[in-house]
Amino acid sequence: MPATLSPTPKLNLDPVSDTPAIPAPSGLEVIAPVRDETSAPGWFLARSEAAWEEFQKLPTPSIKDENWRYSNAKNMELAQHRPAMPATEAQKQAAILASEGLKERTARFVFVNDELVLSETDALPVGVVCVNFAEALKSHGDVLKDHFMKREMTLGSAKFAALHLAHVKAGTVIVLPKNVAIEKPIEVFHWVVGDHAAIFPHTLIVSGDNAEVSVVDHYRSLEGEGGLSIAVADLVSGTGSRITYAACQELADDAQALHLSSIVAGRDANVKSFQVQLGAAFSRSETVSDLIGQGSRSDMLSVSLPIGDQIVDQRTLQNHMAPHATSDLLYKNALYGKSRSIFSGLITVDETAHYTDAYQTCRNLLNSDEAEATSLPGLEINADQVKCSHGATSGPISDEELFYLKARGISDSESRKLIIEGFLADVLKRFGNSEVLDTLVARIDEKLERAV
Repeated sequence: MPATLSPTPKLNLDPVSDTPAIPAPSGLEVIAPVRDETSAPGWFLARSEAAWEEFQKLPTPSIKDENWRYSNAKNMELAQHRPAMPATEAQKQAAILASEGLKERTARFVFVNDELVLSETDALPVGVVCVNFAEALKSHGDVLKDHFMKREMTLGSAKFAALHLAHVKAGTVIVLPKNVAIEKPIEVFHWVVGDHAAIFPHTLIVSGDNAEVSVVDHYRSLEGEGGLSIAVADLVSGTGSRITYAACQELADDAQALHLSSIVAGRDANVKSFQVQLGAAFSRSETVSDLIGQGSRSDMLSVSLPIGDQIVDQRTLQNHMAPHATSDLLYKNALYGKSRSIFSGLITVDETAHYTDAYQTCRNLLNSDEAEATSLPGLEINADQVKCSHGATSGPISDEELFYLKARGISDSESRKLIIEGFLADVLKRFGNSEVLDTLVARIDEKLERAV
């Protein structure tokens, strides 16, 4: 069951100087990953080992770092977490029962503590690869070698990305041949179980030319105090293909979450990526979209609903590298209590990326005098004939909206709930699937019941 945040440990004091002593590294800071050298290819083992060395060398980001401005990497609490241990059979069955999700889907995977416990793939079209990460290392290692974590993480979490690469052993690898369209979503559940357990899920989607797929990843807690998820998604879209991806983070209120997304959009490709942040005491997402193909499009979308003292940290990069490409970012945060949100987004346009259309909007709805939203939009334009804009707004629900609903006999609390639901659903409906929309709105409603 979700638990409250553990109290901050007291600092050890030097008995002579009575000054704080630096605590010795512990937990994930020092626990080296364990690899089965018989089941993974040599190139992967070499990258994993190099990543562990890089993690140990890289300093923990400071609040003075621009990419951690207004935030704090210490919120990740690596010293308090350990790699997740195998779950019991009862815990696995409980997770499977709780992984209902969509009624209309093409495939479903359920992972518990980075172990695959359920795989349903019979409805997949012939030729589509949709397998567990560990299996893909053996059967489709060439695909992983070409596309797995190829982009440098430049938005502040290089150290945590290295930790992920060092420990990753679970997740989904989806490869679509050209001209194959999967109509119904693929749904994946990642559960974390046990006190201060850490998981490292990975999603790799590679779509061939003119292929189409939608994927929904869920990150949830089953039981235990704390919990940490450091997840990475690589989305690689071929010519004329379409990828729709949603990462739905609903970890326990005392957990920590980091999600890193790398998007590569080829010629005339269309990629939609969603971040849905409902859980965790501290949740950070970093999304980089590289528009490398002429005529490509990237929609970067997010909703969050922090309550209490939850913190939501969002960093984005819309990187235009080819002409006639379009990116559209829309992030919406509805804040309650003493919660905080931080948004920092940058649009870059290369000197050859003429006729770029790039838009960036962050809207924050403050439902408490103590809630705080910080927005830092930015532009770097090095080409001509471009249309780029960015903007951010923060404020309470308008009196006019409340008056309109209350005049029709709706209570104040219910009116506020309806307004927030509509505010966030406006983003979610762009997924393009009514059942996904209804499912996510229902999860938002459950959270709102605790907030209103």
